[in-house]
Amino acid sequence: MIDDAGTTRRPDWLAVARTATLVLLSFAGGLSLLYGVLEAGPGGVARVLDIAVGALASLALVLRHRAPVVLAVVLAGVAAVIASAGLANMLALYAVARRRRLRVALAVAVVNVVSGCVFWLVYAGNNSLSLTIAVNVAMAAAFSAWGALQQTQHKLVDSYRERAERVEREQELREAEVLYAERARIAREMHDAVAHRVSLVALHAGGLTVATGLSEEDVRSAGDLIRSAAVQALQELRTALGVLRADEAATLEQPGLDRLDDLLDEARTAGQRITLSVHGDLRDAPPSIGRAAYRIVQEGLTNARKHAAGAEVSVLVRRADGLLQVRVGNVAVADSLDVPGSRRGLVGLRERAVLAGGSLSHGRTDAGEFVLNAELPWM
Repeated sequence: MIDDAGTTRRPDWLAVARTATLVLLSFAGGLSLLYGVLEAGPGGVARVLDIAVGALASLALVLRHRAPVVLAVVLAGVAAVIASAGLANMLALYAVARRRRLRVALAVAVVNVVSGCVFWLVYAGNNSLSLTIAVNVAMAAAFSAWGALQQTQHKLVDSYRERAERVEREQELREAEVLYAERARIAREMHDAVAHRVSLVALHAGGLTVATGLSEEDVRSAGDLIRSAAVQALQELRTALGVLRADEAATLEQPGLDRLDDLLDEARTAGQRITLSVHGDLRDAPPSIGRAAYRIVQEGLTNARKHAAGAEVSVLVRRADGLLQVRVGNVAVADSLDVPGSRRGLVGLRERAVLAGGSLSHGRTDAGEFVLNAELPWM
């Protein structure tokens, strides 16, 4: 079978079987009406003609999906004089009620009642007119109600299916949004962690290029520091990329304020001069606040190494009045590392602060100090 698009389509054998069964049942019912119910009926050639036309009427039911109304009206006219087309007529009415609006089905039902009355008055003249009308109205109502019920059930099933598909699509969208948000978070973590390590490598390497009179032991020690920072950067990058490739979001290491001393010690080992001021008890910091504060300090140290190499960095962490203030400042210097910046780190920090319910600002003061300042709610 070839569809409208010109592609080959396999026939629906189940639908073919249903249609064949319906045609056979319709013809058998028509023969039963002709031979077993009527007291008087056509005989001889007229009977053969009746059977032939009844067979064609039953066969015409294959068109019930394409043109149910036209088919029902035509079969109603045929059934008015052809006994063996009686059941095909009723099945066509069912098809109309199954696929069209109720008022259309009612109009076709009226045509069927008139056709049925004509038929019964011709072949069963002994019945009273009122009984004939009652029988035909009952039959038309039964087949119309059957078709309307099937239509209602079909629409109900379709609505349930559409609702289930919509819920499934919405669930997929929610999962995709969660996955996207998680991967965006991982990307921020990767930027913060890897940028920190790479800036340490650049700081050590820059020191080696300008230092003179270093002993072999000093060079080896600096080389070990560069190698250690590079290996850690590669490990963190490999971990982040592995998570981003995964089908499901995973969790990277999330350091908090409890790791702040380790972060500062690592930077001091690389030669960065840092002063730390802590005010208030930070031991029970909420995880989200601790992570944001750690990353803000880390990004501040990284920016200082990239853009103000050799400058002293001041770090202030203060808890007061339900807020956690994190301030990282450094004085701008002429010498700086030749490390390009994309400002994505600052954008990511602002997102962290907003997600934590706080705010972040950065810029130069009148004294020429570059300051990164964040206020996070302690809750």
